[in-house]
Order: sequence, then structure tokens, then C-alpha cells
Amino acid sequence: MKRLAPLVLAVLTCAIAGFQSIASAEEVKNIVIVHGAFADGSGWRAVSERLERQGYKITIVQQPLTSMQDDVASANRVLDLQDGPAVLVGHSYGGMVITEAGNHKNVAGLVYIAAFQPDKGESLLELAKSKPVVSTRKDGIKATKDGFLYLDPEAFPELFAADLPKTDAAFLAQSQVFASQKGFATEAT
Repeated sequence: MKRLAPLVLAVLTCAIAGFQSIASAEEVKNIVIVHGAFADGSGWRAVSERLERQGYKITIVQQPLTSMQDDVASANRVLDLQDGPAVLVGHSYGGMVITEAGNHKNVAGLVYIAAFQPDKGESLLELAKSKPVVSTRKDGIKATKDGFLYLDPEAFPELFAADLPKTDAAFLAQSQVFASQKGFATEAT
């Protein structure tokens, strides 16, 4: 994410400017970021710091990844705490969450960063199956006995963190957040 920070920052800055000119005269200064699966929101630190230096208030949702409903509820709790309109940003699986949470009264707009963008009735599993698989590791996603998914630590750098130094990728593999299979199967409403 560190190497992508300038690009992500540019996308967010343009999106926010667009929302401000379209939505209302009220300036949007709140940005709420919903991270993807298998990691927590700390990967957004570099982007958060840069946006804060530009005067934005950044909040990162730490969704539990236990179900789509729980993840949307986490985003809504954060949105309830905003002191004005917010741009809701989703990365990867976070796109599924922001699509559902996007109806919150404090949301001025949605930004999808390499994220799933479901239509009504689509699940992450359906969307993932409909796209070409870039990775050569077909066995990289594993499941626990109780229905949670994780990335094989050996495959983690290739599947998730190919642009990071090996030590950083190894740490992320060791600290990854397991995601509920049922959350990935939930259809967007």
C-alpha cells in the first residue's frame, strides 16, 4: 500500500473534489475507509497521514469480517460518529461493505479502490468467479473447520503483498484477519 499511496491519494482527492462540487456547498472533510479481507486497516496508514496533512479527517473501519451484516454495522457505527458528510472508501472486499453502507445519511459519495462493486443480488464469491484469476496459486486460499478463510502464509506474498518487502509480507501473513465464508456468500441488497 505504501507504493500505491500517491495514486490512491490522487484518486481520493479528485473524487472528493467531485463530490463537493456536485453534492452541495458543504465541504466534505471526512473520509471513512473500509479495508479488504485478510488484513486490518493499518495498511492505510500512509494514505491516511497524507490526507490528514491536507486537512481531511480520516477514520478507518475495523470490521470483524464475521459476516456482511457485522461488517456493514461496523461501518455504520463509524459513519454515525462523523461530524458531517463523509466520503466512504472501499478496498477489495470493502467495496461490498460500502455498497451496503452507502445509504447511510452521512455518506456524500462512494469511492471504490480496486474493490468489488456488486449489483443487487451479487455476492463476492460470484464476482470473484466471474473475473480472471491473476495468481498462479490456485490453492492459496484455505478454510478453517468453522468456516473462515485465510491465505496460506507461503502464498501470502504472491497473492496479497507482492509489492512489499518480504519481511513486511511475512508479518502480514502472520497477522492476517480470517474472513467468514458466509460473508463472502452474502448477496448485496
